[in-house]
Amino acid sequence: MNDRAALDLLLAHGPLSRTRIGKLTGLSKPTASQLLARLEAAGLVVATGTTEGRPGPNAQLYAVNAGVAYAAGLDVNPDRILAAVADVTGATVGEFELATPGRRADSVVRQVTEALDGAVRAAGLARADVHRVVIGTPGAFDPSTGRLRYASHLPGWHSPALLGELAAALAMPVEYENDVNLAAVAEQRLGAARGHDDFVLLWNQEGLGAALFIGGRLHRGFTGGAGEVGFLPVPGTPLVRQVVKANSGGFQELAGAQSVPRLAGSLGIETAEQPYAEVAAGLLARAAGGHREDARLAELLRLFAQRVATGLASVTAVLDPELIVLAGGVTAAGGEPLRALVQEELAELAASRPRLVIGEVQDRPVVRGALESALATTRDEVFDTSR
Repeated sequence: MNDRAALDLLLAHGPLSRTRIGKLTGLSKPTASQLLARLEAAGLVVATGTTEGRPGPNAQLYAVNAGVAYAAGLDVNPDRILAAVADVTGATVGEFELATPGRRADSVVRQVTEALDGAVRAAGLARADVHRVVIGTPGAFDPSTGRLRYASHLPGWHSPALLGELAAALAMPVEYENDVNLAAVAEQRLGAARGHDDFVLLWNQEGLGAALFIGGRLHRGFTGGAGEVGFLPVPGTPLVRQVVKANSGGFQELAGAQSVPRLAGSLGIETAEQPYAEVAAGLLARAAGGHREDARLAELLRLFAQRVATGLASVTAVLDPELIVLAGGVTAAGGEPLRALVQEELAELAASRPRLVIGEVQDRPVVRGALESALATTRDEVFDTSR
């Protein structure tokens, strides 16, 4: 327990002296010295230098040995696979992006391994150096069938044999997680949801989805479909039936990326329509910057905020979250003006008043969440000095 506490402190604070570790853990100097000697002998910590600029003799500093373990994370969508490798401290040491246009069903295993190997090579490592990989995809793999659900737009990923084929090809522990859930993991570990056990992350980019943290744990539901709020029936749109076949639903139609250029067009704002996410983000960024001077931009921002709040009101009524994180490129583009309007609208529509914030992890959040998830398990294994 003392070993792990010391390692976690070194991860959180960076290099520390023996005296500082003793104070933070409550251990005596002799015990702290024995602990560091044990961890250094196990290869888990290394001496990194000495303190400077303080009265008295310089003290030896210790840090976690970054190269003791590596983990990988992948973010998969229909157009590309992003892959990254991080050392045990969480520092990204290699990245790779593989374009996957027109992916065929028989090429998924090859392309996943190609993306992973690209990141491994960029890190100057071999695949055998990677302890674990977490793969983020839209939808979720049904635990009873192994099939990917809620993501019909991801071709090649729906065979029940796929998970076994990937496990055999990668020859390392592989975990799978919904991409929005991984963005929420990144926000909880590194971003706007740090210190919060109960929160909802609403993601709006190519699709609309949510991640639900309850009591500090991800809530995935019976089939992994918890948080698929794009399918939520909401006022303001016709009922969408056969939602899985349509790969859409009421909330997606009301407040998804495709709704923004249509709203803009109805207000007389000239705009392209596709690609939806890129166009929507551009329109909302323009509205956030110019809503005080242009009444049409102000109305676009207000109407879109009302639509987002309409769906969030249902989520709030069921979950009563402490915090709602607005994430994804579309909502992030609206910035603080959009957040404030959604907060006002939600106060009118919901009985409780959760606080709304903009997500802080905006650089590859799904990959960052995949790395954080993979590293958590890797550290539990590597930092276990009881074996």
